[in-house]
Amino acid sequence: MSEGATTTRDTVPAPTSGGNGGKVGLMAGPVGRNLGLVIALAILCIVGVITAGDRFADIDNVLTILRLASVIGVVSIGMTFVIIGGGIDLSVGALVALSSVWATTLATQQIAEDTHWIVMVVTALLVGAGAGLINGVVIAYGKLVAFIATLAMLAAARGLAEIISNRRTQIVQDREFLDFFAGDVLGIPTLVIIFALVAVAGWVLLNRTTFGRRTFAVGGNAEAARLAGIRVQRHTVKLYVLSGVACGIAAVMLMARTTTGSSTHGTLYELDAIAAVVIGGTLLLGGRGTIVGTVVGVLIFTTLNNVFTLNNLSSSAQAVAKGVIIVLAVLLQMRLATGEGRVRNTKSLVGGSGSAPGGPGGPSGGGSATPGAPAGARPGGSGDLPT
Repeated sequence: MSEGATTTRDTVPAPTSGGNGGKVGLMAGPVGRNLGLVIALAILCIVGVITAGDRFADIDNVLTILRLASVIGVVSIGMTFVIIGGGIDLSVGALVALSSVWATTLATQQIAEDTHWIVMVVTALLVGAGAGLINGVVIAYGKLVAFIATLAMLAAARGLAEIISNRRTQIVQDREFLDFFAGDVLGIPTLVIIFALVAVAGWVLLNRTTFGRRTFAVGGNAEAARLAGIRVQRHTVKLYVLSGVACGIAAVMLMARTTTGSSTHGTLYELDAIAAVVIGGTLLLGGRGTIVGTVVGVLIFTTLNNVFTLNNLSSSAQAVAKGVIIVLAVLLQMRLATGEGRVRNTKSLVGGSGSAPGGPGGPSGGGSATPGAPAGARPGGSGDLPT
């Protein structure tokens, strides 16, 4: 692709807010998607108040919803980075279980008793990061598809957790650990504060750092990112390590909430996390997504479960509702992505872009240099590469 073509593409003016293109851009952009999610959450809360009355609106119930959302919320934030980067991580639930088991073994707790309970926290984080590193290396350098690699890690991590714990629930004995993480600050549960801090840190990392810009670039078009000087394989490894660290944090939170470490922890967390990320507007093909959307997506699912529980509806009905919501969210994603692609192509034609189809800037980008990453430019993907 010629340098002049790139310049032409980059200098195409955005449609004005008064035209139809501006309306499409507003509704399909992050602000429009997040506003729609907030409205959906508000409607769900209204339904909860109507059907469950004071039981739903009670402050204790609200805090319960936030506590339940905090653990899966941290996992979902890590998943958001992986999916924006063009990958997928099916092992997050098993990594939560493995981290919780390893951090609550008798040996680990004995060391923590002799020194400080922070040893348990560090152990969980290191286990999550180590497993994430294995995922990343196998995917980026072993050239194994992300779906298969993380599926294998799911089975292996869950099995290792069962071996370490001998399929028994391990009780957390350190009272200082429990008092710190199971307590509250000014009436706000510590778990909720941790979730908020992780969300803020994730937002800053994704939107205000070079790491975040590179994540969008790799997810939008891995080959173009490589040509722009980004070390795609190394960045892919970092994304999976980040997801593993998020699983370690979630394991610590779950240990505090349940006072146990167990190989059954985190069951189906991978599905809940992917569902929350998709509902939050992150494109499954990579290249687009927001932390705010993921947080609201987590709250939507947790609130939905709470409303169903308060109205004595079965868990089977909850599962059906989740499935329907996920399908609708993906269909909406496809619709919005198609609309954004049409607007982008129209702008390129009006601006006289010379990008050739199949080039890094064209609508059909070349193959990805990283297995598990998207194979070309994606509709709705990030068009700006870091310099």
